[in-house]
Amino acid sequence: MKGIILAGGSATRLYPATICLNKHLLPIYNKPMIYYPLSILMLAGIREVLLISSPRDIEGFRGIFGTGERLGLKFSYAVQPRPNGLAEALIIGEDFIKGDSVCLILGDNIFFGHGLPALLRETVRSMKNQGGAYVFASNVQDPERYGIVEFDSKGVAVSIEEKPKRPKSNWAVTGLYFFDRNAPEIAHAVKPSGRGELEITSVNAKYLGKGALHVKPIGRGFAWFDAGTHDSFLEASKFIATIETRTGYMVGCIEEIAYAKGWITKEALLEIAETLKKTDYGKYLIRAVGGEE
Repeated sequence: MKGIILAGGSATRLYPATICLNKHLLPIYNKPMIYYPLSILMLAGIREVLLISSPRDIEGFRGIFGTGERLGLKFSYAVQPRPNGLAEALIIGEDFIKGDSVCLILGDNIFFGHGLPALLRETVRSMKNQGGAYVFASNVQDPERYGIVEFDSKGVAVSIEEKPKRPKSNWAVTGLYFFDRNAPEIAHAVKPSGRGELEITSVNAKYLGKGALHVKPIGRGFAWFDAGTHDSFLEASKFIATIETRTGYMVGCIEEIAYAKGWITKEALLEIAETLKKTDYGKYLIRAVGGEE
């Protein structure tokens, strides 16, 4: 399975903070926002990653991650010239996917939960065995802002709608999608919505129509943030700060995950930590491998 992070858009809802800087490079507490979605792909065991961003911002991401070798990953980059919709990421990434299954995650989505790594691994296994599409749904108070899924009495998804004026439920589809190899072909067939965008909800609806959309509700015990507004951005930062302060563990620490997965050696991690040894982040990396500060 391969992974795609969509980190484009103009982020006008976060103006003026994003006039000169891509929102995904803004810090959520103590790390760039982009670290959190990347950590989700890594926890799912994905090592080949395509990062899609705007022409203005793509080199900034290349400067941070390079080839990905430092993390035991393989990074590729692509440009989305205009924010034409989330589904366009599957079209832009068609050559990258090359007939494989893919996990698409939005660069401003942050997930946390004790059982999250196991849930991700289980989803990857299910994709290999059954194909189709797997998405996650979270209960929200403002369903008009999201793609909303409706369940029947048995908990089976029966409809999905983008930003409905009259929502049929409060279950919002999060920005984390697992698709089989047919996703690019389906995305090509999607027509622009009334907003002029290729909606990812339309792709999910195609899978639903074929009986191949699997929706997993995530409830208590999991946290999901769509950090696209000033309030949600601040809320996510406060949440991460609280978790890290109280537990002593970092959320979204990509170097620690790479080491735990065996993708980089202890020596490689300590080499990274050495360049950051005067920071709390660097000190944390040293402690993560039992080194001396």
